[in-house]
Amino acid sequence: MLSLVVQVIGSLAVLAGFALSQWNLLDAKSVPYLVINAVGSGLLAVDAVVEQQWGFLLLEGVWSLVSLISLARWAWDRLRPGLESGGRLGAGRFDGGDGA
Repeated sequence: MLSLVVQVIGSLAVLAGFALSQWNLLDAKSVPYLVINAVGSGLLAVDAVVEQQWGFLLLEGVWSLVSLISLARWAWDRLRPGLESGGRLGAGRFDGGDGA
């Protein structure tokens, strides 16, 4: 029963992100879209491991990994300017401000 709940939640998340993107309500490169896909496909990948569905694991695992890499790139692009200007991680505000 729990597996079915995980499958439905994961599937609804992935499908919601896709539908919102197709209807131009959510950009496919936006953080919300990537988070929705990473969570939904991640849930489905975990379920695929538990159920030993290796083809499904390949599909959902790669889908989740691509979303996570894109999120990491987004985060890196926002942290890099502060690091290149001599800033330190954890110093000042996250939004790039000087903390003043």
